[in-house]
Amino acid sequence: MNISKIDLNLLIYLDVLLREKNVTRAASQLNITQPAMSNGLKRLRTLFNDPILVRTSDGMVPTERARALGPSIRKILLELEEALQGEEEFNELKSQRVFRIMASDYAASTLIPKLLRALNEVAPNITLDIMTPSDVTFHDVEAGKIDMAINRFDELPQSFHQKAIWRDSFSCLLNADSPLVSKFNLNSYLGAKHVWVSKTGFGVGVGMDPKDVQKLGWVDEALARLGKKRDIKVFTRNYHVAMQLAYEDNLIATLPTKAAMLHKNDSNYTIIKPPFDIPEIELKMIWSPLLHHDASHIWFRQLVIAAAQECQENQ
Repeated sequence: MNISKIDLNLLIYLDVLLREKNVTRAASQLNITQPAMSNGLKRLRTLFNDPILVRTSDGMVPTERARALGPSIRKILLELEEALQGEEEFNELKSQRVFRIMASDYAASTLIPKLLRALNEVAPNITLDIMTPSDVTFHDVEAGKIDMAINRFDELPQSFHQKAIWRDSFSCLLNADSPLVSKFNLNSYLGAKHVWVSKTGFGVGVGMDPKDVQKLGWVDEALARLGKKRDIKVFTRNYHVAMQLAYEDNLIATLPTKAAMLHKNDSNYTIIKPPFDIPEIELKMIWSPLLHHDASHIWFRQLVIAAAQECQENQ
C-alpha cells in the first residue's frame, strides 16, 4: 500500500465511523452529506480489503480488522493534530472565547462561582457554557466538543488527560431547629429520614433502588460496612434540592463538605460531622488530548486550578 496515493481524509472517516457505528451520525459529525460518507466507507472497504462495518441485528458492528485498526488510527490523528497545532499567543483580555464545561451540580455549586469571579477580573469577554453530565458523552469530550468535564469519575478512557481538583470529606446538613441537633449520634442518624444526593455520570441516568446498596454510593456503602442502613425518603441528583429539603422537611442531607459549607453563614441550618467514617471523594477535571496543547486551554486549566485552591483556602 503506497501511502502517497492514500487520501488521508479516509483515516478521519474511519475514526469517526468506528466511534459512531452509524453512517448518518458519522456524516453529521464531520459536516458532510450522508452519500459522501457512504462513498467514504466504500473507499475504505476497497483500501483495506475489508467490510469495516457489518450490518447486524444490533446495528452496524466493526469487523475484527476495523477494531484492530481503531487505536492506531486514533493515535495517528491525535499526533497529527498536535503537530499542526499552532503556537498562536493567547490574549485573555481580548478573547471572546466560549469555554464549554460539563460540571456536576456539586462542582457547579462550589467551584464555578469562584471561577466566574476570576474570569470577570482577568478575561471579561470570555463566556462559560455550563452543561450537565446528561448533556454529553465521553465521545464529546474526546472529540474536543466539550473543553472540560468536572466531576467524580470511577473510570476514565486512557486517552484523556486529567487533574485532581480537590478531595472532600462529608458533612450532615440539618434544619437548625431539628431536635436531632442536640443528640446527634449514629442511633439518632439511623432513626431519622434522609435525602439522598449523589453524582450523575455521563448520559441519561436511571432510577434508584433503595435495596441496591452498591449503587447508592459512598455514604450507604460506609453504613453497609457497619451492618447499618439509613431510611431514605427522597432521591435527588441536585445538591440545592437536597439542601432545601433538609430545611423544609427536616431530612438529613449527608453531602460533600464543600457543598454543605455553602450554608455555613445561614442560621437556618446546622452543619454536623457524620457519626461514622465516610471515605473522602475526589473531584477531577478531564479534557481531550486534542486540546492539551492549545494555548487558551492551558491558560483556562490554570485558572480552574487557581479557583479550586481559593475554594480550599476559604472553606
